[in-house]
Amino acid sequence: MANNTEIRFPEDQQEGTEATVTHWLVKEGDSVAEHDPVVEIETDKVVVEVAAPQAGVIAHIKIQQDEEVNPGDVLCILNTDTRAEPESIPQTEAPPTEIPKGEEPAPGPEVDNSRLSPAVRQRVLQHNLDISGIAGSGRGGRITLQDVEALIAEQGSQQPETIETVPSIPVPATTAGDLAKDTQIIPHDKMRKRIAENMLTSLLHTAPHVTAVFEADLSAIMAHRATNKEAYANRGTPLTLSVYFIAAAIAAIKKVPRINSRWFDDRLEIFHHINIGIGTALGDQGLIVPVLKNAQNMDLAGIAAGLADLTSRARDGKLRPDDVRGGTYTISNHGTSGSLIATPIIINQPESAILGVGKIEKRIKVKEVDGEDMMVIKPMCYISNTIDHRVIDGFQCNAFLTELVNTLENWS
Repeated sequence: MANNTEIRFPEDQQEGTEATVTHWLVKEGDSVAEHDPVVEIETDKVVVEVAAPQAGVIAHIKIQQDEEVNPGDVLCILNTDTRAEPESIPQTEAPPTEIPKGEEPAPGPEVDNSRLSPAVRQRVLQHNLDISGIAGSGRGGRITLQDVEALIAEQGSQQPETIETVPSIPVPATTAGDLAKDTQIIPHDKMRKRIAENMLTSLLHTAPHVTAVFEADLSAIMAHRATNKEAYANRGTPLTLSVYFIAAAIAAIKKVPRINSRWFDDRLEIFHHINIGIGTALGDQGLIVPVLKNAQNMDLAGIAAGLADLTSRARDGKLRPDDVRGGTYTISNHGTSGSLIATPIIINQPESAILGVGKIEKRIKVKEVDGEDMMVIKPMCYISNTIDHRVIDGFQCNAFLTELVNTLENWS
């Protein structure tokens, strides 16, 4: 009788998160070694690789590509009687496609799509990468997302990143079919669909949003950072301005705990732990919110180290499912992309509020100096707090922002 092992989707997935099998890395009959990844599963926040728990042969795939999967579901059956070494994945060539004379595209990097997962393929095409020289670190020489990110980082250190544009093909007439050639169709991936669903649900169907905006003078924290950032860097931890915003938010939450809560139809749950979500942009791939857990127990150095770890792994595609769940309050530092004010910033359900930090710029302010009004130049930014008005009133929202701004402006 065959000695079979069930490979299941791990139970530790975020509650309520939909997941889909996006790519099988093996087929029935393939040999795998222990810890070899066999399938990619995409949720609305992370891509998870599920690995073989031991060596064997894939006997039966139970959940097909593009089918939804729940935690605990059996993905495939592994026959562990055979201890064969994993076979390398053969490379296949797609049949040539005839291109009308005069419309040949410019030569570009050759990509063997049969060896690439969807996440890797999207990254390669997005950056127009030549991966022919990459020795894949995955099973059977498969090129992984980490291999591609390493190539992007290497090229980025050599030259500034540019945005590639695809020239439109000249056409003799302006029919509807011809006009379609001047457009680019990008199918929605699962992350983009879930972002859209979550935004609409939060704004239109769940929480009545109200936003208050304060202005903050960042002179104190910028002076503190200038004095200490070299020491932090020597320890391998960047001291970014976001670290100060997180610390100030923690101080303000302690002053107004209702900000750190969750609404239920019959009650309000106020959390004693403070888990700060940090909105992290992934370029054209969307936005992800890794969570800094139990931040109320961290000093500035602890916040800096935790933030650096989370954002680095977010951009490298190495977040674990637990890294993106359990948030109680979120910060969106939208000013890094140039905006002064963004409103409303959609609340990350089921939280009750979200902080927005605008672009820092020098502005002329009137300050009283020795009893006289003087015009001075200060580094300023707008800070907003968007609230669920079922939970928080304007007075509490403003009290929170007052404490946060005071913490920033009187940093010692």
